[in-house]
Amino acid sequence: MQRFHHANRLHALPEQFFAKLVKDVNHYIQAGKDVINLGQGNPDQPTPDHIIASLQTAATNPGFHKYSPFRGYSFLKEAIATFYKREYNVTLDPETEVAVLFGGKVGLVEIAQCFLNQGDIALVPDPGYPDYWSGIAISGARMEMMPLLAENKFLPDYEQIPANIRKQAKLMFLNYPNNPTAGVATAPFFADTVKLAQENEICVVHDFAYGAIGFDGQKPISFLQTPGAKETGIEIYTMSKTYNMAGWRVGFALGNPSVIEAIELLQDHFYVSLFGAIQQAAATALLESQECVHQLVKTYEQRRNTFITGLQKIGWDVQAPKGSFFCWLPVPNRYTSTSFASELLDRAHIAVAPGIGFGKAGDNYVRVGLLTDEARLQEAVNRLNQLDLFD
Repeated sequence: MQRFHHANRLHALPEQFFAKLVKDVNHYIQAGKDVINLGQGNPDQPTPDHIIASLQTAATNPGFHKYSPFRGYSFLKEAIATFYKREYNVTLDPETEVAVLFGGKVGLVEIAQCFLNQGDIALVPDPGYPDYWSGIAISGARMEMMPLLAENKFLPDYEQIPANIRKQAKLMFLNYPNNPTAGVATAPFFADTVKLAQENEICVVHDFAYGAIGFDGQKPISFLQTPGAKETGIEIYTMSKTYNMAGWRVGFALGNPSVIEAIELLQDHFYVSLFGAIQQAAATALLESQECVHQLVKTYEQRRNTFITGLQKIGWDVQAPKGSFFCWLPVPNRYTSTSFASELLDRAHIAVAPGIGFGKAGDNYVRVGLLTDEARLQEAVNRLNQLDLFD
């Protein structure tokens, strides 16, 4: 069989670190072990019934059986603009400031193709979502890492970025509430971000995937709420987490018209937009009652409280996350994130994500997803307690 050689851009892609984690977990499951898998980031709840019903009805519309408009239906873009006005008091022009995406991940990879040339610099959080790296690698650009440290509440310290790097950078990726650290942004931080971007002509890309998930009565803020934000970049939102629509692949980019135009131009050559019935269901989700979202956030907060309180009781010095559905937990001193994750899987049959998979600055942590019920989270605490790892 002829083996064809891949293009160089494929060889440049970063290794999928978590493929090994999935393989290891499956090995234990196949051996008959009861693995509590807290290492994934896939929402465990079903899509709300009224959204499914909207899809079912829309799927019978013959008009949706044809090609969709290349850049998406106007009714979905208008629904997105209405959603942002209602939720964040941000005004958007549906036609020039909104792009429909095949999920947020696609937009995060596409943006690098739109604005980075060979050798250009992108500022990237460390730790951070690995697909930022993928888009940058495909474009032939290079990354400059911005460490996210506990002492700075997992916000990058812009003063630590050398002046020459700030001047050369073309893109900057941010993500709050943050995956994996669960850190949250503040209004002053976003104001500093706009100032940095304006002074250095950097396009900011704020990944707002967990925008609906804030705890203790605090709603996460949108980057676009910041004065000057729309002039300096975009925000990428996804339906995956807010409405448990991960498999539906619906997201959108919002903000600076020149950036939106670039994304839509690129997508003109890749896609013919989403199935119209999915677009109709997405509009339903955005425009109708948000009670399902409120209940979802309540569920995650209850899970967080059960899990974090349990860990604290057994002596693990951990902090409760303020947003996202992740917990970012420091590993005991004698471990790396990989060795600790391996020990938990081997001895307690608990799967967690090693922090090193999100960047070098993550190696003293593991990420846990609150994506199973409270009983299983409590069982995980009980198993951890039996290991006697914490003083």
